[in-house]
Amino acid sequence: MQEQRRHQRIRFGHPPTVKIGYGGAISQGGIENISMSGLMLRTDMALTIGHVAGCEFSLFGSPLIDVPATIVSQVGDLFGARFQTGPINQVMIDDAITHALACGQASILSMHELGGRKVMRLSGGLNGAMRNDFMHALTRVGVDEIDAEGITAVDPAGLALCMVALHRHGVTIGARSACFSEAWESALLVAGSGVNTTEALARTGQ
Repeated sequence: MQEQRRHQRIRFGHPPTVKIGYGGAISQGGIENISMSGLMLRTDMALTIGHVAGCEFSLFGSPLIDVPATIVSQVGDLFGARFQTGPINQVMIDDAITHALACGQASILSMHELGGRKVMRLSGGLNGAMRNDFMHALTRVGVDEIDAEGITAVDPAGLALCMVALHRHGVTIGARSACFSEAWESALLVAGSGVNTTEALARTGQ
């Protein structure tokens, strides 16, 4: 599981906080996304590419993770950092991600080619935080089918994204988790009645 997630970006509907130690100072930031190899964090602290910062964080009740990370990129107040970590921290990070996905606080979107069809696989929470990756896959990569079997929580913005995929891009919904199936059937009933469908689609910005 660790190797599968090494380069997958795990996004959050509500970014967890991270305590940052750098140059003798301590500040806080928010984690935009995380993988087994590093994270993207937003902070007003003046970090420098190539230098190491201490990062201390917990993902939605996980044990506290304290790991050094090398700053590798910057766009405004958004910094990319690569973990410098050993086996114990790697296990702790993987366990924390697993927990966050299981409770729907984190999300993964990945693309797969299966039998000549492009399948978008969704795991964890289906919510508005997935919008950019979701719409990029739909409009730039192309999607034939959505695999929703790994979804553990759904909100209206996430359902609206799937409605856009279904009605505007001809995408089919394949495997489904129990929680997604229940929410999706309810959404289809609402869409069939014409109530709030346009409003729901408009919330996705399309």
